[in-house]
Amino acid sequence: MPNSHLSSLYAGSFGLMTDLYQLTMAYGYWKNGWAERRAAFHLFFRRAPFGQDYAVAAGLELAADFLQGFRFSAEDVQYLGGLTGSNGQPLFNEAFLNYLQRMTFRCDVHAMPEGSIAFPHQPLLRVEGPLLQCQLIETVLLTLVNYSTLIATKSARIVRAAQGDSVLEFGMRRAQGLDGAITAARAAYIGGCHATSNVKAGQLYRIPVKGTHAHSWVMCFGDELEAFRRYADALPNNCIFLVDTYDSLTGVEHAIRVGRQLREAGHEMVGIRLDSGDLAGLSRQARQLLDDAGFPDAAIVASNELDEYSIQSLKDRGAAIGVWGVGTNLVAAADQPALGGVYKLSAVQNEQGEWEDRLKLSEEAIKTSNPGRQQVWRRYDGERPVGDAIQDVRDEAPGQQVWDYRTQAYCDLPDGQWSNLMQTVFRGGELVYEFPDLQAVRSYSLGEQQRFAHIDSSRYPNGLTSPLYERKMHLVATVEE
Repeated sequence: MPNSHLSSLYAGSFGLMTDLYQLTMAYGYWKNGWAERRAAFHLFFRRAPFGQDYAVAAGLELAADFLQGFRFSAEDVQYLGGLTGSNGQPLFNEAFLNYLQRMTFRCDVHAMPEGSIAFPHQPLLRVEGPLLQCQLIETVLLTLVNYSTLIATKSARIVRAAQGDSVLEFGMRRAQGLDGAITAARAAYIGGCHATSNVKAGQLYRIPVKGTHAHSWVMCFGDELEAFRRYADALPNNCIFLVDTYDSLTGVEHAIRVGRQLREAGHEMVGIRLDSGDLAGLSRQARQLLDDAGFPDAAIVASNELDEYSIQSLKDRGAAIGVWGVGTNLVAAADQPALGGVYKLSAVQNEQGEWEDRLKLSEEAIKTSNPGRQQVWRRYDGERPVGDAIQDVRDEAPGQQVWDYRTQAYCDLPDGQWSNLMQTVFRGGELVYEFPDLQAVRSYSLGEQQRFAHIDSSRYPNGLTSPLYERKMHLVATVEE
């Protein structure tokens, strides 16, 4: 059973978690006798987020939780039965609604493990099964995988900018709803964040939780020094003092005075937090004050609209900050608030049970989809990735060449060993994949990021195997005739 928050927070069935047009298409398939015809869909993105070359895949466990709860209850079909078309008549007939209520999920799902490095056009998920079912699950799969992958990728960028410092996810109050806050905390942890302020996410996923106090604590008392003393009395082993309610450097001095009192009582001040002003200059001055007072181990935590760009700038300016609290710009991915992942039909079985390729044609080459039933292979020279190939499952393992999306030409790959990135998650609607705990997913993600840290990803080969590319070009030519 996936350790996901969806089924624990949302009671009932997930059947109505979709767009109306998915249901109207499903009705059309059913009316035309296509509902049970087997089809293949792929979920992928065309461009990596934030102007980089790849993304950190995330959201698979949430998707699996959704699929296990995908059904239509009596209340669901009763609601659907009340929907009307433009003529005021019922949109769906009773026989179709009965079909939905009896339906059980029977698809196969193959996917990249969470934390994998994924390049454009590579399927994060491949779904095969009854056409009607594959269609109905599109919207939620995109919702769960797109957002999680976006935030995991943003987190990885922020953690990389922090250069080994701790990064805390502080974004719950700015997230897109309560579920968005939990999903963001989970994805940010996969990307590399060390802890979250979100206690519910900590409970659900065993993510370490961290926090300080707010300005309101200081403002409640007669003066700042008194506020720090009262906080130390209450939580002597968790004292990170927010020092910028009035004057930051005076606040540091007050924290030092209370820190000495803590030490005399057998405790140790953890650190201070800066939330405004010139963080670079103030942190250097605060560091000097703390060191001179005998608190070299006291951490300096910084917050205030941080992201990878501001962290890198502060690093370049010599900021003496050791912990970064990142909120809005992480959970809202402020510079790119959505990943443009898509879900496209790529093959369907004919009446004889033979697979027939499908693609979406576009005047924009990047929007012409790939046909077939795809999987992703990664080639390694030892531990070092040297190239990726998208292959049809009907073909032999990839060879030495791929048709590279970057160069729009065939390229040769270095010698090495191929590894299939796609894992079977559902078979015939039954969950067969054993999900690792989130700590293991995070470790895997960090390992994958490290493997690509010293690779020029802008020149990393990623493309189609020769048979798949040739089949695609033949299909394009056929469609254009």
